[in-house]
Amino acid sequence: MSHSRVGVGVTPFQTDDEATIRLASVAEELGYARFAAAEGWTHDAPVLLTRIAAVTSRIGLATGVLPVWSRSPAAIAMAAASLQRASGGRFALGLGASSPPLVEGLHGIRWQEPVSRMRSTLVAVRALLAGERLPLDREHVRPLRLGSPPDQPVPIFLAALAPASVRLAGELADNWLPFLWARSRLSDGRALLAEGEAAREDSTPTEVSASVPLALAEDEETARRIAAGWLLAYTTRMGPIYPRMLRDEFGYAAEVDALLEANADRGPPALPAAAEQLARDVTLMGTYEEAPEAIRLWLEAGADTVDLVLPLGLPEAQLREMLEAAALANPKPGGEPQ
Repeated sequence: MSHSRVGVGVTPFQTDDEATIRLASVAEELGYARFAAAEGWTHDAPVLLTRIAAVTSRIGLATGVLPVWSRSPAAIAMAAASLQRASGGRFALGLGASSPPLVEGLHGIRWQEPVSRMRSTLVAVRALLAGERLPLDREHVRPLRLGSPPDQPVPIFLAALAPASVRLAGELADNWLPFLWARSRLSDGRALLAEGEAAREDSTPTEVSASVPLALAEDEETARRIAAGWLLAYTTRMGPIYPRMLRDEFGYAAEVDALLEANADRGPPALPAAAEQLARDVTLMGTYEEAPEAIRLWLEAGADTVDLVLPLGLPEAQLREMLEAAALANPKPGGEPQ
């Protein structure tokens, strides 16, 4: 498995499974650490990752992320154990609370007490993957264990944005996986992790695996359009969590308003100068030549690893170009870029 500090991921918007599989193979050729597939309303992430496992041999694989509402903890654990075997020990399980529109509109489940749901799921999944019986407090029911637990441990990543969720990652997860989190506020996230780590049963710290929207292009103007597309998608189409975080938690209310005003005519995405600082803080925006420095900034800001999330709606050849440019900044742990 690769030991670089930079991985690749696709969003739940991605619908072309064949292109995704080819891009995963490209990522392996370029030396990326892992390839993560998010599950939303398109493909089944474990099935897609199983197909990727069959055509790769070195790159790590991860769900980035799997909603804790869409399967029971036992179903999640069985999928994780199966993927760990299918990949030869390359799999990491990323879990998250998803969003109210998706959970309620697609799964028909009421989105409530997400931190409690993530905690109970994490505890149960970790127990089952360790070969233990399901933690079950119910009379006259015999808790069961997996008939075929994984031979190798499955790392558990937790996507978390709210403070209570980030603390939960510090307490129970191997990695914290923030998405659209401000680079300038990674130290705040680490402080929340430390609060959660105080309740850990072991002394292993939770690593920070920043999941960053990728907005690279040959020229600056195209990169700005890609970044604007990212921000518009997550401030208008993905429920209330992201815009609230950007506005209230990170203090970018004026920048979000400027972005929305500049795109009120619904033409091609445009990034106004007033929103540039927001884009630079939460995406990886720049020309191909600027990619190594942009990635280095995220690592220096406190990320242990960076997962570059590919944008939607671009030709496969352009996405490959972006991966090739960013691959120049694949530093080994504790070392300089390759």
